[in-house]
Amino acid sequence: MHFDLSTPNGRRRARTDLIWRDHGFLRVWFQNAHWISDEMLRTNQPSPHQIGLWATRGIKTIINLRGGIDSGFHALEREACARHGIKLVNFVVKSRDVHPPEVIFGARDLFEQIAYPALMHCKSGADRAGFMAALYMHFRRNERIEVAMQQLSLKYLHVRQGKTGMLDFFFQTYLDYVQTTPISFSDWVRDVYDPPAVKAAFMESWLGNTLVDKVLRRE
Repeated sequence: MHFDLSTPNGRRRARTDLIWRDHGFLRVWFQNAHWISDEMLRTNQPSPHQIGLWATRGIKTIINLRGGIDSGFHALEREACARHGIKLVNFVVKSRDVHPPEVIFGARDLFEQIAYPALMHCKSGADRAGFMAALYMHFRRNERIEVAMQQLSLKYLHVRQGKTGMLDFFFQTYLDYVQTTPISFSDWVRDVYDPPAVKAAFMESWLGNTLVDKVLRRE
């Protein structure tokens, strides 16, 4: 669906799409915004008005983790960033899947290339933003993985019990591996990490827990 902001009807459709289809009305008063360092902010999807407010606070880059979707939110976000002199970067990550090494290292490179202060967001600010925040804390802030993955927590509305727990499982797989084979996170991602195997292991565990807890209702 195309949203032409140069026409009144196109702009009206974009705003309607942002507010209702994308649930923007839920984010008017709650942005799930957290400064995780003096240079990086994580939030849910910002509205054009909110982008303007963040611009007054010095934000130079916005990383859209949802991608270049042909939707009202993206058309309005792109326009607002251009209006306020903010660089908009689209970097797609997933909330319920594993990521190939090129995405992990792409995030590492991105954090070294962008202008700060920066804001990164997904839709809710919970899962994809948490995953990228963990990578940011490790690659940019040199935090240990067990510390960095605290960005995936209920504090930020991330729920690991669902399929979004695959994000936690990825980091935990590394932590389990280094218990017997010391290796850096980057080396593990490059030389050891097997995305299909990690996903299969998570799904086997997740489906097993679902069967026991919800279907069989065991105590």
